[in-house]
Amino acid sequence: MPVGTFSLAVNERWKDAEGARRERVEWFQIVCFGRLAEVCGQYLVKGRHIYIEGRLQTRKWEDRGGEKRTTVEVVANQMQILDRAPKNGNGAKAAESSKPAEPVDEGDNPFNEPGSETTDQEIPF
Repeated sequence: MPVGTFSLAVNERWKDAEGARRERVEWFQIVCFGRLAEVCGQYLVKGRHIYIEGRLQTRKWEDRGGEKRTTVEVVANQMQILDRAPKNGNGAKAAESSKPAEPVDEGDNPFNEPGSETTDQEIPF
């Protein structure tokens, strides 16, 4: 059965009491299976706007240093692409959105930490 994992950034923007613009980015680890994993692998690239629906799942493991780790993942059961399809029909290779995706700083993405259990070889796409 195909399995896909990727991290998803969710941006929240607001004005604080003084009127200054504020922004917060939350990162979520997404896991999908079967046909949904195949579709995500075919059409999703960094910057695409998507809607994900699923359930939360807690996973525990022991890292290489012997420390016990815990992560909360979203096990997706539905995904919808919210931006326009690429004009050249090349799927994920040339993703263009209806409005340009704003760059996301992945420096605070907890799923990109060194020593994380997920490697590029584990991701089927």
